[in-house]
Amino acid sequence: MSKKKRGSTYNPGAERALEYLFVLVGSGIVAVAFNVFLLPNRIASGGVSGISTILDALVGWEPAYVQWAFNIPLFVAGLIFLGRQFGAKTLAGTIFLPFVVFLTSRAEPWTHDPLLGALFGGIGVGLGLGIVFRGKASTGGTDLAAQIINKYTGLTLGTCVAIIDGLIVLSAAVIFDIERGLYALIALYVTTKTIDLIQVGFSRSKMAMIITDNQAAVREGILNKIDRGVTKLSAYGGYTDHERPILMCVVDQTEFTKLKQLVKTIDPQAFIIVMDASEVLGEGFKRA
Repeated sequence: MSKKKRGSTYNPGAERALEYLFVLVGSGIVAVAFNVFLLPNRIASGGVSGISTILDALVGWEPAYVQWAFNIPLFVAGLIFLGRQFGAKTLAGTIFLPFVVFLTSRAEPWTHDPLLGALFGGIGVGLGLGIVFRGKASTGGTDLAAQIINKYTGLTLGTCVAIIDGLIVLSAAVIFDIERGLYALIALYVTTKTIDLIQVGFSRSKMAMIITDNQAAVREGILNKIDRGVTKLSAYGGYTDHERPILMCVVDQTEFTKLKQLVKTIDPQAFIIVMDASEVLGEGFKRA
């Protein structure tokens, strides 16, 4: 019988329960966004939900049933062709999302403006999927089909997803009209950006690469006046072939102006390269 480590606050059961909660809550948000924004405005922005939107318009099939009819066989195919890497959490999302779609199928649309439907539907779906991904799972669907195609064709996963979603959006443009296809592209884009936002968070940092002839003073200023760490990288000038060390520093966005002013005060000729750092883990920033 294994002993628990003293002082350990890690609880595998609680963490797993939280991951399941993420999957269920995220799937519920996706389902509600589908019923109140996308479906009533005939916006088929890719995935199984887009297929169900098209079939609902063509033959009147209940979207929840269509999603079950696609999701469950795709999950089984994933197990057969890709192995048992899809756990119970993905199965929960695969089944629960259409269930909430069914429960909320009589919900009143929140807008009949297709542009608003595309924008807020995309945000809702992206928010829900981002939460599901935080639970280390997925809602299955065409993502599994893309992974199967990726394995047996050599195409990149991104290309496979783009092909499948592109065909669904193109079908929507043909079946409905060009405008609906364009709205679907807007929703798909907004969904992707929202997922990225949920994954990396709202905080933004800046990474500065500083080349200066007065590196000792700049390093001391960053350490003492801004209270941030700094890393010295070995580098050589491409023209002179002389050693030109680079100081690398990551700061909050609010601290960047202070950093820039500090460097320019010490060395007006300093060369500074600035890049966005969307997610920084470690001391002084977000914990892993």
